[in-house]
Amino acid sequence: MAKRDNDNDNDDLNYMTEEDDHSSYSSTPAKRIKLANAERSPSSVTADSVKLYLSEHPEFLDSYIQQNIHSNTIEQWMTKKPQKVSSPTQPSSSTSMPIVSSHKNSISTTTTVKTADGKRKNSSDSSKQISLTTTKSLNTLVELSNKRRLLLELTDEVNQNVSKAQILYELNKSIATTVSADGFNLYLVDESDTNMRLFSAENDDEQAACFIPIQIESGHCIAGYVAWSKETVRISDMSTLDMEKYPDGLYVKDDKVTAVMAHPIISTSGNLLGIVEFYRTDSITPFSAEDEEESLKCVKELFTQTYYELYHSMTCERRLNDFLLAVTKSIFQELVSMDAVMLKIMSYAKKLVNADRASLFMVDSRTKELYARIFDIGREETDVSQSSIVNNKDEQIQKRSISDDRACIRFPMDKGIAGYVATTGKTLNIIDAYSDTRFNRDIDQKTGYKTKTLLCMPIMIQGNVIGVVQMINKKNGHFTKSDEESFETFAVYCGLALHHASLYDRIRRSEQKCKVAIEVLSYHASCTDEEYERFKTYTLPRHIPDLELFEFSPWSVGNDMKPMHVLYMFLDLANMDPINVNRFDMECLMRFTLTVRKNYRNVPYHNWSHAFSVAHAIYTVIKQTKHHFTTNECIALFVACLCHDLDHRGKTNAYMVKSASTLASIYSTSTMERHHFNQTVTILQTDNLNIFKHFSPKDYRQMLDEIRHCILATDLALFFENRPKLERIVENNEFNWTNREHFQRFQSLSMTAVDLCAMYKPWTVQKDVVTTIMDEFWQEGDDEKRRGIQPQSLMDRSLAHELPKNQVNFIKSICLPCYSLIVRILPETKPMLDGAKENLHRWQELADEQQASQTAMSSSISTSEITDSSSIQQPASS
Repeated sequence: MAKRDNDNDNDDLNYMTEEDDHSSYSSTPAKRIKLANAERSPSSVTADSVKLYLSEHPEFLDSYIQQNIHSNTIEQWMTKKPQKVSSPTQPSSSTSMPIVSSHKNSISTTTTVKTADGKRKNSSDSSKQISLTTTKSLNTLVELSNKRRLLLELTDEVNQNVSKAQILYELNKSIATTVSADGFNLYLVDESDTNMRLFSAENDDEQAACFIPIQIESGHCIAGYVAWSKETVRISDMSTLDMEKYPDGLYVKDDKVTAVMAHPIISTSGNLLGIVEFYRTDSITPFSAEDEEESLKCVKELFTQTYYELYHSMTCERRLNDFLLAVTKSIFQELVSMDAVMLKIMSYAKKLVNADRASLFMVDSRTKELYARIFDIGREETDVSQSSIVNNKDEQIQKRSISDDRACIRFPMDKGIAGYVATTGKTLNIIDAYSDTRFNRDIDQKTGYKTKTLLCMPIMIQGNVIGVVQMINKKNGHFTKSDEESFETFAVYCGLALHHASLYDRIRRSEQKCKVAIEVLSYHASCTDEEYERFKTYTLPRHIPDLELFEFSPWSVGNDMKPMHVLYMFLDLANMDPINVNRFDMECLMRFTLTVRKNYRNVPYHNWSHAFSVAHAIYTVIKQTKHHFTTNECIALFVACLCHDLDHRGKTNAYMVKSASTLASIYSTSTMERHHFNQTVTILQTDNLNIFKHFSPKDYRQMLDEIRHCILATDLALFFENRPKLERIVENNEFNWTNREHFQRFQSLSMTAVDLCAMYKPWTVQKDVVTTIMDEFWQEGDDEKRRGIQPQSLMDRSLAHELPKNQVNFIKSICLPCYSLIVRILPETKPMLDGAKENLHRWQELADEQQASQTAMSSSISTSEITDSSSIQQPASS
């Protein structure tokens, strides 16, 4: 709009210049009259004689205006020209009937008047005083000027997202000037196509332009009738309205209106968009057929040209959008490294504005400098998408990065054009770089390249400048305003791409650091060569007595002998299938077992001894029952039991969540169980510890899936969901080993049963293990109290005397339901149920004894209180 104002100012200056240069305008026609009529004397040239000559020679006036008067001057004349035309006659009271003009869908109404001599004469004859030719020429020039001005305004306004109504308003505003109308009314058809609403420039909301709808029908106002008939109506005298078609006249009442021309606005598809009413006030000059033809012509031409401009603008926008989409796909799909993204940004930026070269400077906020590792890509002939530089291969990226580091260019952030843009955040478009004092010639001197034109723009993210892109030397001229606008949009995508690339680089560096940390931890967490050599000297027993019995106590095995027992049980299970005879490497098995032992923490209960006892329990189930497990499924169960509590911290899942631990933030459900499985996988992924390295990829994947399922099943929260479902299946005699759901539910139940193996061991073993378990629970309760959290009664050390009662409840609610159900599927596991019942009986006895003792103590206290009360009252009674 500012540009348009400047143009108008220039027009005014041009007009003033013309007046100064041709100060004799008023005399120029007289001189020409003198030359054309030599017989007249100069003294006879008067204003009346000039008017007389011009009226007799209209072609002269027409020719003179077209050849000598600027269109801007004519436009100013027309805006100042009063619409009222004086007439020596007044309209009579006589009326005239509407007549149909030769123009299609047009109805005109003329008014007849009587002259002084009594002869009837059309009022339009009075307009013959004005040269029709001259008027037409003036209107043509004004029309062309208006069209040019209007197209500039409309194109600018459409780009500013104006409404359809606003475009129609601007079009009709220009047409009103062309047909010398004093004003116009614009009515828009609503979505129902049954009503219209009056549009005003102050409110361009089509739905709220007018609160009162105007009906589209005959018999009311002119606009309603034109919308209903879709015909153009011209009325020369508002006092002679057709009472059947539009008795109400104008919807917007104005007594000064004398002539009206109403047009329907119809789209190319035939839909009615609205109605426009042009009107003249206090004038006896009606709208003519020429006015109607001219307005329709203007509508057609202006619509055509406007839509062409719109189409051209939309085509440019679409091309830009397609370009940005291609940029986005290319950049964000291949976030290989920061340098790769920078290369792509510069390449695409060059294509966008047709520049010869591009530079991308990044901001180093720490040193307050701008630097460019990748500066000049002007010599690249191939597209970035085809270039090997941005290939996903790390080796090529590394080579490029190394060379870029050597050629890194750095300079202060407040120096040069790039520094100015980085400091101020403003865009610079420089036509001659060397004439600009801010231009830093050091870069040209280092690169040997001559910079001429330059477009420099900041790349921002979250309001901060993170880089500066420079487009250098446009190939065809200098950078335009359109280049700036396109590049400004492109810079937004550049900022996002660089930001994400920076995050990607940080993540990649963090991953590398994590890998190094894991390597260090793996080295220290793995068994040492000394440990392996020492255990290598041990002889693997050929038979271990009582090992397959349910009553066997794993806690009775020495710490050094536990790994040998693990090897014995593992190989015993693996050798059930002849294919596994040479499938497992003894050294790998030994190192794996020793590493698993090393990765159990020194906590009271969930330690290596517990893992060994659970592994032994599943071994017993497999050896003593008539199950349908395959050999690999047996191995998966055994390994899962051995690793099911790896890196246990002696705390429950509930505690990990309440304490907001890091593990709880990583694993939202089954926190510790998921961590145990992750540790298992970490060990198995170590080359010399992968006991399944000779498995096929399919068998290896299946083995890990089985191990994962079994380890997660040790979460007691899942037991309460799994057991009722499996129990219903068994009660309905539907259990089937080949049914995957049934099998996995029984697998989960088996893991719960062996995880609680201490509950069915002989009483002496059971009591010692429970004491160890409670030590760990009470430690957790103590930690919760220090954090200001009230622990569960089971973990409250102050309620240690309730241990027998708590054990009775635990065995009744969890152990017995678990063992009772597993016995129904594998009857050979009955010793587990019997052992749990025996221990329940022992705990119940202790609980009863404790209850009796507490009852006796309460009775004793009550008797003592009564005795004390009697002794106190005795003296009083005596």
